[in-house]
Amino acid sequence: MYNNEATIPQDVSHSLVNKKHLFLASVICMLAAMFYMYEYTLQVSPAVMTNELMRDLGLNAASLGTMTAFYFYSYTPMQLPAGLLFDRFGPRRLITLAILICAIGAFFFGTTPNAVMASLGRLLMGIGSSFSFIGALLLVSRWFPLQYFALLTGLVQLMSSVGAIVGQVPLVTAINHWGWRSTTIALATVGCLLALLVWVIVRDSPEAVSKGRKFQSPPKKSELKRLQQVCSNRQTWLTALYSFSIWAPITAFAALWGIPFLVASYNLTTKIASEASAMIWLGIGIGSPLAGWLSDKFNSRSKPLSLCAMLGIVSLTIIIYCPFLPLSGLYLALFVFGLAASGQSLAFGVVKDNNTACVVGTAIGFNNMAVVAGGALFQPLIGVLLYLNGGDLMRHGTPIYSTVDYQKALFVLPLCYMIAFFVSHFLLRETYCKPQYSNEAARTI
Repeated sequence: MYNNEATIPQDVSHSLVNKKHLFLASVICMLAAMFYMYEYTLQVSPAVMTNELMRDLGLNAASLGTMTAFYFYSYTPMQLPAGLLFDRFGPRRLITLAILICAIGAFFFGTTPNAVMASLGRLLMGIGSSFSFIGALLLVSRWFPLQYFALLTGLVQLMSSVGAIVGQVPLVTAINHWGWRSTTIALATVGCLLALLVWVIVRDSPEAVSKGRKFQSPPKKSELKRLQQVCSNRQTWLTALYSFSIWAPITAFAALWGIPFLVASYNLTTKIASEASAMIWLGIGIGSPLAGWLSDKFNSRSKPLSLCAMLGIVSLTIIIYCPFLPLSGLYLALFVFGLAASGQSLAFGVVKDNNTACVVGTAIGFNNMAVVAGGALFQPLIGVLLYLNGGDLMRHGTPIYSTVDYQKALFVLPLCYMIAFFVSHFLLRETYCKPQYSNEAARTI
């Protein structure tokens, strides 16, 4: 009798510890996801101020695409260093510093007198933002069990969709009231407050907390050996190719050229076009956790990845080459386009399946570099194609591009989804949602 009663406080204590851990894990990962949301607001914000930027900074389509792509010129190559640094120094210090760099970049962008300073601001935003998604996924992998990784990755991706929607519909209203400069400076202030919260609350890992440490212990393997381990895996490259192909249309269309295309081709106002474009991010937000859930439920990675690619081929082709769609049909097509892009978040489940714990930050960084490379390539490429194919007419100092001009420039985007389908259906190895390394190998690292 005594022994049975004595176990009750222990059970209650264990339950309280679990609840405390879950609460702390949820708060920590939510703050990291909020950084991802914040950087997406910064990333897509030029899409709703294209006319203002071209007018105030004296830009055409080619120079605008190049200026905004400076974000990706730093974001893309920083993915590998970011992953290596996370494995070495942990999330708390790096995420805090990264948010502050984003805020400084937003301040430069909002106060810029010319395109050079604007490009510098975008460059700094890209450097800081390069730590957002990797940091969030690394914290998820450390604070939650493995079987929840794909679903929680989708939920993190949902936060990026919220940030993108904030960076379009509400941002249009803010710009109309206060102008694009004041609005961007306000975003810089929000970043400083978020950095303070992260520094105060976020902790590197449960192990660090249990040992009373402020930061994690550094790994035993050198950066070069961890990078070699990741790059020597053939699946690393195939997953990266899929991730690049499935997400490149988002960085090119939804993050910059989609709204001006909808205005030109569907005769919409900028506000209505931004509301329509928000359906893309709504699709990503719903589709990302849904793709993770379906993958876990049916014990498959490759089938949902292939389905996403097929949805992208159909929806984006209709959007670009059938500009006579009614508004409701356009909303639906854009939503499906967003569902298709959610394959990007599921690809990180494949990354997690194919790498040991000590290199997961490096592996996530490598894959995310491929994800965002599309912005660095296609944002300026489409701008150049537009510049070469049209823009002879001017209105208030701003070039005017026709539906045909956009259709000629955007043809590369459906091709990306065709590549993604081929890779996922024929080349990518099915992991069945399970780690592809042995327990013995994991223990020796």
